[in-house]
Amino acid sequence: MRTNRGLIKMILLGMITFGIYPLVVYSHISEEINVIATPHDGRRTMHFCLLFFIFSWLTLGIATFVWWHRICDRTGNELKRRNLPYSFGASTFWLWNILGSLIIIGPFVFIHKHMKAMNYLNGDWNAGFR
Repeated sequence: MRTNRGLIKMILLGMITFGIYPLVVYSHISEEINVIATPHDGRRTMHFCLLFFIFSWLTLGIATFVWWHRICDRTGNELKRRNLPYSFGASTFWLWNILGSLIIIGPFVFIHKHMKAMNYLNGDWNAGFR
């Protein structure tokens, strides 16, 4: 699984591809968290494209907040379960992405933290520590 995601890459490729690259990245992340965490917590995360193209506008954006809360919570729980030294969770989403948008750089900090958390999980998975 991919371990080379980062904020700068997300911003630059997102601009070059007119927003398609972030859709692809978060689609992969939704699949990866299911592969990594489902055997241990028994839950499944909805594919990001399904959320983005169907449920987001049907629920006036509420499903998006629920999806982000759940995927961040699953990521944080899996980091703790694997004893990886990185703090991440649903509170990271609400504090940095939502409240942090008031200081403009908050969402960028959130993206960086989420990419780093997934890089740690994928690296641990790739190393065979399942």
